[in-house]
Amino acid sequence: MLGAALLALAGTAAADIYGYVDERGVAHLSNVPRDQRYYLFKREYRETVLPGGINNAVVIRVPAPGVSPRRTTHVNPAHRKQYSALIAEVARESKLSPALLHAVITVESGYNPRARSPKGASGLMQLMPETARRYGVRDIWDPHENLRGGARYLGDLLAMFNNNLSLALAAYNAGEGAVIQYGNRIPPYPETRSYVPRVLQHYHLIAAGR
Repeated sequence: MLGAALLALAGTAAADIYGYVDERGVAHLSNVPRDQRYYLFKREYRETVLPGGINNAVVIRVPAPGVSPRRTTHVNPAHRKQYSALIAEVARESKLSPALLHAVITVESGYNPRARSPKGASGLMQLMPETARRYGVRDIWDPHENLRGGARYLGDLLAMFNNNLSLALAAYNAGEGAVIQYGNRIPPYPETRSYVPRVLQHYHLIAAGR
């Protein structure tokens, strides 16, 4: 996974680090972009303690904020603060980490409740209309309904893929059918293979208090 790969680089000096997650959920990191699958993480490192499981933690070096954006990754701190209480509430209801919901929202919509993708995904969690209907979201533009529906979907994906966060995130981006079609591996879609490590990076940073 991404965290393990970053741990392997913990002893390296600060430098540009490029990476991607392959179809098996394995992170590949390099100081140079070896091909078009690699994208820039960040130049600067800091050491931090991250959650490593239910009852343990792991110390790794993670990139400072600044992933090369594909969707919205530049976030106004005031917007993040505006939805923090709501995210904490929904996280408790859905038994998910608030940091994980923050990470998904950061990459999906940048905390813009009126965000809409060219494919029709809408709101904070960028729900597709059919997903919204599946989870009883009547007003896709209502932040509470949108967030609750997205959190329930993400929780179901985690259960479906045995708490494999990389696969759950890949399914959130590409659909669970695509992950299953490719043998419970991350589909070979450039957007999905970029999306998964970007969300994971934000998750680690937010969990670490950044």
